[in-house]
Amino acid sequence: MRFVTFEQSDGTYVGALVGIGGIKNLTEASSASGRGDPAWFKSMQALIESGEAGLDEARRLLETDGHIVSADAVRLLAPLPRPQSIRDFFTFPGHIRQSYAGMQRLGAKLAGASAPAVPPLTEIPALYLEKAIYHKGNPLTVVGPGTEILWPSYSQYMDFELELAIVIGRPGVDISADNAAAHIFGYTIFNDFSARDAQMAEMPGMMGPAKGKDFDRSNVIGPCIVTPDEFPDVHDIRMRAFVNGELWAEGSNSVMLHRFEDIIAYVSRGETLHPGELLGSGTMDNGCGLEHDRFLEDGDEVTLEIDGIGTLTNTVRRRK
Repeated sequence: MRFVTFEQSDGTYVGALVGIGGIKNLTEASSASGRGDPAWFKSMQALIESGEAGLDEARRLLETDGHIVSADAVRLLAPLPRPQSIRDFFTFPGHIRQSYAGMQRLGAKLAGASAPAVPPLTEIPALYLEKAIYHKGNPLTVVGPGTEILWPSYSQYMDFELELAIVIGRPGVDISADNAAAHIFGYTIFNDFSARDAQMAEMPGMMGPAKGKDFDRSNVIGPCIVTPDEFPDVHDIRMRAFVNGELWAEGSNSVMLHRFEDIIAYVSRGETLHPGELLGSGTMDNGCGLEHDRFLEDGDEVTLEIDGIGTLTNTVRRRK
C-alpha cells in the first residue's frame, strides 16, 4: 500500500494511492463502513500506531467501492506531517568520501581562495564502518511535495540531499537486526535541504549541524509512505536526483554501509523506538550539490525520484 496525507477545502485526510492518479479516502471510507475503528484513519500517526489491525482494515477498505478522489484535485502534504523524531545517517560510502573533498573546496571559497583540487578520501574512516553515525533533525520543519523551500537569508550556498527513509511502525528496545524488519512501517523519499556555509561554520564545534540543517521547511518527505511488501527487494531500490530536469545522480541503496535493519538495531540499544519516528539513509552517492561543487540558485526545481515510491519535487526560493 502507498499511504498519503492530503488536504481538501473541508479538511485533511489519510488516503492510499490507487490506479492511475487516484486516491482512496480512507478517513471517509472507514467512517462509512461501520467497521473497525475510524480513529485509526484520523491521521497518519494514528494509522501507524494502529499496527496490524489498522493495516488489515486499510486493505479491506481498498477492496470497497467509492471514496475515490483525483490526486490532481487535492493537495498532497507530507505523508507523515509530524514525525515523532528525525535521525539522519551517514551510510553511503561515495558520499562519505566525496563530501570531505566538497567541504574542503567550499571552505576555500568562503575564505576567498581558489577552490583546491582535493581528491575524495581513498578509504572510509573506520568510525563510519563500525557505527551507524547520525544527527538529529527538527520534525517541526517537515513539509511535503510541491512546497516552496525558503532559502534562509544567512546562507549563500543552498543544497539538497537525495535520501531514502523509513518510518518506524512498531515500538521496541534492544531490537536485533534479524527482527528489525518487522518494525518498519514503510519507506518514503527524504530531501534534507542544507545551508552548506552555515553547516561548515558549525561543524568544528563537534556538536553536529544546527542552522546548517534547521530552518523553516528544511526537511521534505513524500509523496507517500510505501509498505515494505510493495518492493521486490528493499535492499536494492533505485534512486535519482534532478535539478531543473537535469540528472545529477543515479544509484541504489544497495551500497549502504549499514542496512536499515542494522540501523534499527544500533539506535534501539538501550533506547525505545516509537511508531512514527523517521530514519534517513543519508545522502546517496553524488546525491547533493556539495559532491558536484554545484549549488542551488534561486528558483531551482529539485526532483527526487525513487522507484516504487514516486517523485518529490520542490522549488527553492530565497527568503525575502
